[in-house]
Amino acid sequence: MKNVTVTMEDSVAEWARLEAARRNTSVSRLVGELLAEKMRRTDTYERAMHEALKFRSWGPSSGPYLTDEEMYDRGMPKP
Repeated sequence: MKNVTVTMEDSVAEWARLEAARRNTSVSRLVGELLAEKMRRTDTYERAMHEALKFRSWGPSSGPYLTDEEMYDRGMPKP
């Protein structure tokens, strides 16, 4: 484990002291737990985003782009 110094606003420090007391832990441990949870959520989100983008990738285009008419053609006869 590493020891670090954290600078925060007085109101944030007061909240942290109260929250740590409510959870029966130290401010140091509370901050460590909050950061660890943030790290896990961020990692999970980034993995999910990577998978979603990989899934949507259809590869390079093999021809010209569709025109608006072709894109929205619903098989209706033209007048």
